[in-house]
Amino acid sequence: MKKDKVYEIEGIYSVSADVVKKGKRFLSSIEKEKVMDHKENYAKVAIIRDAGATGREYIEISLNKENIPTYSIVGEFNSTEGGSLLLYKHMEGNGKSSSYTFTTDTNFDIMEGVRIENEGNTTATYKLTYIKLSSQ
Repeated sequence: MKKDKVYEIEGIYSVSADVVKKGKRFLSSIEKEKVMDHKENYAKVAIIRDAGATGREYIEISLNKENIPTYSIVGEFNSTEGGSLLLYKHMEGNGKSSSYTFTTDTNFDIMEGVRIENEGNTTATYKLTYIKLSSQ
């Protein structure tokens, strides 16, 4: 794949994930925090510019062939005006998706995304960390 211009975000990334739940027990004032899930380098993805008229700037393609039968689009990124924030939509199948807000360093070598869900007295924080392995 030869391209005329490579955008800074484009590349191959290793993905890690954390899920942390915080909440107070029934009739308690003490807040407890528990790590529900931690996956280190569980996926490898490619992020490339989407040149089509789809309304998304970049697409995320899974490179884990053993888990997905084809190189499927598993997410999409759109930048904000400032450029250091990205909005990410992760496709989960069955038409469902989840949204994250990503912050990046200036070279897009590390990107961190956060999604927060509130359920009653419990708050779940989902964090994705992308580390760039290659730019080409």
